[in-house]
Amino acid sequence: MVASSQTLATEAGMRILRRGGNAADAAVAVAAALNVCEPTSTGIGGDAFALVYDAKTKKVSAVQGGGASPAALTLALCRDRGHLGTEIVPSTDALAVMVPGAPAVWEDVIQRHGSGAITLADALEPAIELAETGPPIGPVTAELWRRQEDLLRAQGATCMLTKDGVAPRAGERMPNPELANTFRALGSKGAMDGFYAGPIADAIVDAVASRGGVLTVEDLKRHRTSFPDAIATTYRGDVTVWEIPPPNHGLAALLALNLLEATLPDASKGEEGAEGGVARQHAMIDAMRVAFADTLEHCGDPTHADAARAKLSCDELVSKAYATARAKHAGLSPEKAAEGPEPGHPGVIGLRPSPDTVYFCVADGEGNAVSFINSNYDGFGTGIAPAGCGFTLQNRGHNFILQEGHVNCVGPNKRPYHTIIPGMATRTSDGSLYAAFGVMGGFMQPQGHLQVVSHMVDLGMDPQAALDHPRWCLGGVGSERGAASVLGATVAVEGETEGGSSRWRETTEALRGKGHPIEVITGLDRTMFGRGQIIARDERGTLWGGSDPRGDGCALGF
Repeated sequence: MVASSQTLATEAGMRILRRGGNAADAAVAVAAALNVCEPTSTGIGGDAFALVYDAKTKKVSAVQGGGASPAALTLALCRDRGHLGTEIVPSTDALAVMVPGAPAVWEDVIQRHGSGAITLADALEPAIELAETGPPIGPVTAELWRRQEDLLRAQGATCMLTKDGVAPRAGERMPNPELANTFRALGSKGAMDGFYAGPIADAIVDAVASRGGVLTVEDLKRHRTSFPDAIATTYRGDVTVWEIPPPNHGLAALLALNLLEATLPDASKGEEGAEGGVARQHAMIDAMRVAFADTLEHCGDPTHADAARAKLSCDELVSKAYATARAKHAGLSPEKAAEGPEPGHPGVIGLRPSPDTVYFCVADGEGNAVSFINSNYDGFGTGIAPAGCGFTLQNRGHNFILQEGHVNCVGPNKRPYHTIIPGMATRTSDGSLYAAFGVMGGFMQPQGHLQVVSHMVDLGMDPQAALDHPRWCLGGVGSERGAASVLGATVAVEGETEGGSSRWRETTEALRGKGHPIEVITGLDRTMFGRGQIIARDERGTLWGGSDPRGDGCALGF
């Protein structure tokens, strides 16, 4: 089974599975195909991460592909460029370009976890075909693309515009022969020789340098994927939820789950635990506020010298004992919204949600599963396109803060706080696969993880129902980074959809009554609530797939 945000990308993964590939092989095919079908959210110029479930060993392995900052990127340089105070680097500034981690991840996932029957070149074939012929663009993607026309024109990214200099419209086919050639080079030469060195690497460095950036070929050559231990917590004793460790903010999802469990010991009983239940939604919102406050204070690159500045370790933050004490200290109450973010604080990274990421998952016939995420960060990232390569470069450095002494302060050879997180869940009792899951989109991601896990575990929803359920998100449409503290942020709540239950509208009003500052969101802006995918395996071995109705994709199995 494959679930992704674009139907043709889902088909690309299915094609590899039918050729004898396993979940890892198919995942790389999906990742590459999404570069063609949804470049508004992802690309080979961005980063990628994966959690891989091995059915034989029942082990969950982490693949961490966040690129580091250039060796020449310092706080002093940012100050010299006029970025003062604790202000973050603007998202279109070339200083925000980190080393792209995605191509190395694609190669490493196949080499470490693949079947051996599919090469990297094989996995890229469907994406090359799509890039040559041009996939018809989905309606959600087309609208998100249209919103970034000005950025693409300003940065000269003509490879991402039609011959008329505009974004493709819904249903319009959009070939990208330059990207097809990039994929061929990657497939034939491998990541290190075909991307991180040679003509593509030179084009990347030239494009960044021409706009004042400091990325070098040496920075690119130095890049390697890392393979840390995944972090985890149990939820309700039933499932173990796995996340990528820092600098990714998966620990925010785990801490929120622990806080929810501590403040709402049984969310599945009675009317309040039913769909749209006020008590459960209220407890989740407050748990997420506190989880973000702590994560933004303590999450940084653990391999960098600044890691010593983190006041609490990741293990401490995801412990049950910490959640119990933290819930009491934060004054979490079933009666009213919590006040005050102490002792953690959000620095200057706000909670602006974003739909600009792709998440997908794959499960194969052997019982293996891959939870995979790939992103440019903000849409097309910086919008800077290396000449002749067919992709834009990410702006992940936008998530550094300019606060000397902070664990996430900008610095050389350092990975910034990272928003993209795949999720995996196993049954605590026997380690069997429960689900590969994820909800894409900036700071919505741990919030989406919290909500869909609760929907499935607490309410017994199947994957599609869990994704269909209305969601909330800290930070409204107009929220800017740093404009509000984590605990004071607006709660954007999805408006009632056609045919939806009136219970959700009643829940929304009840949350407002508890003191939550509610903003109701409708229409295409609902993409701010993320676009998730889930593949679950039940106790009988049957796969259940779901694909978010807020996107253009689907889940398919055979």
